[in-house]
Amino acid sequence: MRIAQLAPPWLSVPPSAYGGTEIIVHYLTEGLVKRGHEVTLFASGDSKTTAKLSYVFKTELGNSGANKKDALHPLLHYIECFDRAGEFDIIHNHAQYYAMFLAHLVKNPVVHTIHGSFSPEYTPEEKIHTLKRFKDHNFISISNSQRNDLPDLNYIATVYNGLDTEEYGFSPEKGKYLLWMGRITSKKGPVDAIHTARRLNIELKIVAAIDPSEEEYFMKQVKPLIDGKLVTFLGEVEKTEKIFFYKNALATLFPISWEEPFGLVMIESLSCGTPVIAYNHGSVPEIIKDGVTGFIINSKDGKAGNYQIKETGIDGLVEGVKRAMTSINRKDCRQHVLNNFTLQQMVDGYEAVYKKILGV
Repeated sequence: MRIAQLAPPWLSVPPSAYGGTEIIVHYLTEGLVKRGHEVTLFASGDSKTTAKLSYVFKTELGNSGANKKDALHPLLHYIECFDRAGEFDIIHNHAQYYAMFLAHLVKNPVVHTIHGSFSPEYTPEEKIHTLKRFKDHNFISISNSQRNDLPDLNYIATVYNGLDTEEYGFSPEKGKYLLWMGRITSKKGPVDAIHTARRLNIELKIVAAIDPSEEEYFMKQVKPLIDGKLVTFLGEVEKTEKIFFYKNALATLFPISWEEPFGLVMIESLSCGTPVIAYNHGSVPEIIKDGVTGFIINSKDGKAGNYQIKETGIDGLVEGVKRAMTSINRKDCRQHVLNNFTLQQMVDGYEAVYKKILGV
């Protein structure tokens, strides 16, 4: 098949540090090339790929909220792909909403993977309206829970994100610190993670990117709680360092307060053998096997579920860490990823979607 992969222009593919969408686009693109497909990746010019690379911008535009308010730059990037629509059997859009308007004007099949939540609480009204306007387009959800807020979209399939598990190697040894990994924002729960570590008197390492739009939140709510001893802030790191921190952690804390559509942090941690303690939001129950690969905790503001730990909120996180220290087998964490969230399984899923849409 001749396949166009349309990535956002904000970060290179793969990203040099933080960037969940770009990691998945990279894995998918390389996996499709290995299977013999003719793939063109539309991304920034500093991307690295074995596919054909097409770009408008020589370097990534930068993943800041300020940059994303500029509508013209992404449109220049997207139109490059859709101007060439006739060269492809199918276009796979990972670049979010702008591309839907252009997809509506071409005859070639287009499929959208939106790597974000559809929750009205966190999704601007204009994006919800755009999704509803183009609800008959082809959509792939990255978890079943992602569909809950917009069930009427034309979902072709759910395809879970997958990892190159050879990169995210396994460590059988239990670490001595807790880990919080991701992008600093209140909905991902760094403050709850800090309070959990303090209650347990266990070191917490925070490995995180800070978007300029979240700088005020970090300075006022997070930084005052960082003492450099029990709680250390390590900033944004490259992939090899990130994997090192996963492999050597006791547990990863994932106390989200929003409807996370997938949560790459969870499978990255599990692949390395490190259990995850997470609040019951979004895709968490689809990814964590409660009591086997970690523990699911009812947050005080979320939907209650019947999980092994009955305490809620930070009390539940504390109990989850205590039980993970003695009852979770790190091999089970790794095996869960091998069974459900590998690169091969993800490529299988997307390849099946393309064939279904194209009728081949």
